[in-house]
Amino acid sequence: MANLKKQYETVVVPALKERFGFKHVLQTPRITKVTVNSGLNSKRDPKFMEVILETLTRISGQKPVQTKARKSEAGFKIREGQAVGAMVTLRGYRMWDFVEKLVCVTLPRIRDFRGIPEGAVDSHGNFNYGFKEHTAFPEINANEVESLHGLQVVITTSAKTHEEGLALFKALGFPFKKNTK
Repeated sequence: MANLKKQYETVVVPALKERFGFKHVLQTPRITKVTVNSGLNSKRDPKFMEVILETLTRISGQKPVQTKARKSEAGFKIREGQAVGAMVTLRGYRMWDFVEKLVCVTLPRIRDFRGIPEGAVDSHGNFNYGFKEHTAFPEINANEVESLHGLQVVITTSAKTHEEGLALFKALGFPFKKNTK
């Protein structure tokens, strides 16, 4: 079992239960899934999709699904059914391993990282963060990278409000920026 999951069960749940006055443990916010996705520029060469699929497989530990365009869009030169990206949905132990790796290894490896803005947690308590370069993840060897691409990490929670979600992520050790207002 991941260390972060143990910390969640033993430390975070009682703290959130006390802070928000929940009567039952199952009322406390929890992470339900993690989605990692990357988009594909339509002007790129076809081999770039293979690079994205390989990257997402390495990062997540499971095979990604290609996302296809639902309808044609002439302005973006996209046809219906054309591959426009790839995504992976993680649940269970892989989800906890990924979140622990994200907090402890990946975020500190980002160049000029000053913390996550609190706006990364939306009004429903879900976390969204975009990476400009996929090389921040430890599974990616920077010497083997031919072309850089970004990716998006979305952590979906059962939180009802921004405050609950923010409290959950802060308790799990996410490095948020200090508000200087």
